[in-house]
Amino acid sequence: MEQESLFQNELQRDPLAARLRPSSLDDYVGQKHLLGKGKILYNLIAKDMVSSMIFWGPPGVGKTTLARIIAKQTQAHFINFSAVTSGIREIKAVMKEAEDARLYGRKTIVFVDEIHRFNKAQQDAFLPYVEKGSIILIGATTENPSFEVNAALLSRCKVFVLKALEVSDLIELLHHALKDERGFGTQNILIEEDQLRMLAMFANGDARTALNTLEMVVLNGESEDAGIRITKEVLEQCTSQKSLLYDRQGEEHYNLISALHKSMRNSDVDAAIYWLARMLEAGEDPLYVARRLVRFASEDIGMADSRALEICVAAYQACHFLGMPECNVHLTHAVTYLSLSPKSNALYMAYGAAREDAMHMLSEPVPLQIRNAPTSLMKELHYGEGYQYAHDYDEKLTVMQCLPDALANKEYYHPTMQGSESRVSKRLREIKDWKKNHRNSNTR
Repeated sequence: MEQESLFQNELQRDPLAARLRPSSLDDYVGQKHLLGKGKILYNLIAKDMVSSMIFWGPPGVGKTTLARIIAKQTQAHFINFSAVTSGIREIKAVMKEAEDARLYGRKTIVFVDEIHRFNKAQQDAFLPYVEKGSIILIGATTENPSFEVNAALLSRCKVFVLKALEVSDLIELLHHALKDERGFGTQNILIEEDQLRMLAMFANGDARTALNTLEMVVLNGESEDAGIRITKEVLEQCTSQKSLLYDRQGEEHYNLISALHKSMRNSDVDAAIYWLARMLEAGEDPLYVARRLVRFASEDIGMADSRALEICVAAYQACHFLGMPECNVHLTHAVTYLSLSPKSNALYMAYGAAREDAMHMLSEPVPLQIRNAPTSLMKELHYGEGYQYAHDYDEKLTVMQCLPDALANKEYYHPTMQGSESRVSKRLREIKDWKKNHRNSNTR
């Protein structure tokens, strides 16, 4: 046990969130979809049938706490393992410790916080021990395990999704902190219910943030004979720097760009501008957003309004010239234009269909008539023979076959009647009709 310093005072105690960490399921707040009586995780713990699992959820929802409770309730040896500070050598040392414990009939739970930070080799180091049952692995991650945990390890773990805490859960937690002697139970904290609700809403589902903010508020409260009063001014000061829920490398990054993309596709200009603002104000790279807009211009609008691509490329260049915050208006310009433009995914569908054929017919030869013939040997092999130069003809059209024989007459591009693409559709029909009518005639 670590010896406390003689000079340690009240101000040097553990943070409130650490002091109030629950030690049993009865004290645990939230995750009722998993830990309510009769729910799957509750039953596994109660019946001591816990196997390797991954806890996936946002920060501050109790992933570490829950792992400790499981170890305590199942009487397992608990090893807290940090993905940030440990490598393969440390993993093997811990695994040996677990193997030794197993020989004496004791289970070992290895808790790996931020398991997504491990590379593939480090994650693979756990695999044989999980397979043998030497350890029960509990990994915690804020990132989607489908992308961040390798498939072999993931297939041997049950994934449990932990949700951000509800406002009501956080209010319950704050009340507990005010009553519990480990918190402020020995003091009279004069705080109104509306103020507690404000703290809970500020925390945005994060218990750690809620408790740490409460502690800051209390430490900065006004001392009175009746106790410590929490004023409106103190509360506002302690909650003024709330950061947006956003991780540029995490799942929320992809959620927000998806929201932007789908809002533009649905021609919902107001929603699109909102999601753009969410991303930029949270610190997203404007060039990343601009690149996604360039893609959208061709994927979702295409020939229905070819100006969309020009505007998006111009917005990308403006982001290069100016950067944030000045380029926000250029991105808004592009987002608004894209949202209100006629929509067509004909180019996207055309490439997808052509790609499918290309992937399954990789050996189809290029027709001889459209091959280059830079050498005499190639000419002897009939390369380029029968080539028809379109500019030699009045209509600038020929009936020459350009697709492989196996794909002759295959159609990939099917223009819509949206925006400018209606004119494209008319022109394409004219070309196809001309070729059909002249296929068996001499067009020179």
